[in-house]
Amino acid sequence: MLQYDFMRYAFIAGIFIALICGVMGVFVVARQTSFFTHTLSEIGFSGASFGVFAGISPLAGMLLFTCSSALLIGFSGEKLGRRESSISVFSGLFLGLGILFLSLSNKQANYATSILFGSIVGINRSSIDILVGLSIFLLLVIFLLFKRLAYNSFDSQGAEYNQRFNKSISIIFLIMLALTISITAQIVGSLLIFVLLTIPASAAKYFAHTLKKMIVLNFLFALFGIWFGLVLSWVTDLPVSFFITVIEALIYGSAILKEHFETYQK
Repeated sequence: MLQYDFMRYAFIAGIFIALICGVMGVFVVARQTSFFTHTLSEIGFSGASFGVFAGISPLAGMLLFTCSSALLIGFSGEKLGRRESSISVFSGLFLGLGILFLSLSNKQANYATSILFGSIVGINRSSIDILVGLSIFLLLVIFLLFKRLAYNSFDSQGAEYNQRFNKSISIIFLIMLALTISITAQIVGSLLIFVLLTIPASAAKYFAHTLKKMIVLNFLFALFGIWFGLVLSWVTDLPVSFFITVIEALIYGSAILKEHFETYQK
């Protein structure tokens, strides 16, 4: 299996995708932005479709659409309810635009499937280089803003009393999330990156009770799902996205069962 370049690239990519999702996913769950993450994946599909229609790189189109949407949502207001209303509008609008751009271009269903589901076993060296660069950039930004981001994410009531950096941190986080989805969706697809950003982190919070432990456990859950999914896909010749989703769902299910068992024991 590892004698093939595309499989080696897939396993290497899995490490960095798990690393990005391990860090970002914890904050996605803590900030209750799973809905927006799902919407950004749809907006990324629209951006890639626009890139095809306009004759530019699909990645450039994704970055343009997702980052613009993140800025618009970030400036729309701090209240979650207000943001959810804005997100619903953007979700429907951009999904419709994605379908329109694909219908106007000469690439139809096959390319739409590629954008939505990606192909982790079809990546090349240049994709790895971009992924490594994004990982380094995101980790550097999180390292510099870690304390403020953690405070803003896990102590929302306390953050309300410190509005000086509250909105700025929120906007920076949304831009980082947009970058994460745009780059990684080129490899695993818009829909699967939503799974990797939300399900492992949702499971990790049941097993770990400190931020650093949650990040490490989230990384391990995501990496296990990707690597084991690749192995199962190789053995069965079935889509790797299916196996990754099922594995992460089983991990989350085990976390729920653990929580119920501990509650019952009390």
